[in-house]
Amino acid sequence: MTPSAKSEARQSVLRLLPAVDQLLQRVERDAALKEIPRPRIVHAVREVLAGERRRLLEGLKLTGAAAPPDLGALAGRVVVGLSRAGAFSLAPLINATGVILHTNLGRALLSTLALERLRRVASAYSNLEMNLKVKERGSRYAHVDGLLQRLTGAEASLVVNNNAAAVLLALESLAHGKEVVVSRGELIEIGGEFRIPDIMRRSGAILREVGTTNRTHLKDYADAIGPDTALILKVHTSNYRVLGFTAQVPREDLVALGHARGIPVMEDLGSGCFVDLRPYGFPYEPTVQEAVGAGLDLVSFSGDKLLGGPQAGIVVGKADLVERLRKNPLNRALRIDKLTLAGLEATLYAYEVGDALETIPTLRMLTEPLAAVRRRARRLLRRLSPSVVAALGATLVEGRAQVGGGSLPLVELPTVALAIGTGDRPAHMLDAALREGEPPVIGRIAEDRLLLDCRTVLNVDVPVLAQALTRLVSTAG
Repeated sequence: MTPSAKSEARQSVLRLLPAVDQLLQRVERDAALKEIPRPRIVHAVREVLAGERRRLLEGLKLTGAAAPPDLGALAGRVVVGLSRAGAFSLAPLINATGVILHTNLGRALLSTLALERLRRVASAYSNLEMNLKVKERGSRYAHVDGLLQRLTGAEASLVVNNNAAAVLLALESLAHGKEVVVSRGELIEIGGEFRIPDIMRRSGAILREVGTTNRTHLKDYADAIGPDTALILKVHTSNYRVLGFTAQVPREDLVALGHARGIPVMEDLGSGCFVDLRPYGFPYEPTVQEAVGAGLDLVSFSGDKLLGGPQAGIVVGKADLVERLRKNPLNRALRIDKLTLAGLEATLYAYEVGDALETIPTLRMLTEPLAAVRRRARRLLRRLSPSVVAALGATLVEGRAQVGGGSLPLVELPTVALAIGTGDRPAHMLDAALREGEPPVIGRIAEDRLLLDCRTVLNVDVPVLAQALTRLVSTAG
């Protein structure tokens, strides 16, 4: 075929494609796209047409001809793609994994009070940095500083956007260009390949490792302290445990050593628990109050783990050291916004009034009796018709849930899950279908069954989840 003939054939095939406006008019009438902005629809139309153009040209190259595209089929691809994606990418879902603090699913849920405070603060101007008494600029940290002092017993506090930022700010403020002594057994890595040694290097601090992976003694710290030592850092290994032949130095001993040598001592406490969970069957986990009471100069912890609030990195401790962190220019880049402050203040308020275990979702799920979880699972099963139960092979099974979020790694909570999956409807297919539903449902697969763990399924989710399971059967049928 001559070049001119090839060009003519190419143009002939491309003329089979509908114009952008033609396809756009077809899909814009679809009710499924009523919430999708027009520019996004136009972009999707162009993408579908570009894909069809590639298909036509590939067919021409392989066979010398190409079938004309079906306008209805092209419109359907646009509508299905956009309606599945929805108007917003970040969307609520049902957590049926049994992992309470699921990092990939947003960790801690906020309390009803926190949500109301978010709404009120976000929908109006606020005194974020206004001292109303003197009508002058104030500090945004003042809205939670008093609460944190009263709740922890610390002299002062500072809040940044996450605990990694809190550690970075502390090291950069107190030990830039100087040595920080830390046990090898505490050089942890958390999710996303985030490592404590990397944070220390970024801060400009010089890492001085002591001890071994499983055993570190007070003498190891004492021998490492020199003229360039600026800080002793203890890191709570909240996302793993070393068992067996181990030794760790108690924080009280480190405090005594640091104060004797004139070196501040800081602990990265990780999860930041405010209540003793042992009465509910949990193993011992140090609380923030204990850490402060032990005399530590600084204590940092997360806001969205065991505390049960929004993502934040909280530092409490001695006033002079906190002030050094506050005045560091880096603090400006790490500071929290008004929404985080509103959510955090409401969360801390629950601890102050004494109803945190009842009103903070994370604590409520952690301490909920197995009997209550079982009742919720039974309600879910009762909402399914006998035909749906049979089609899905639905049964209730007991199992173990997890705390998650790098917290209490050895703790497993008793739970009850709805198990589904049959030879005709295998677990992996049901899992995929539920993840693509509205709302998405995330479960876990074990022994060729999809488990929908009711410890993390909220009461309000039960009817919605039942409807989703019913749709699985009706759609397939």
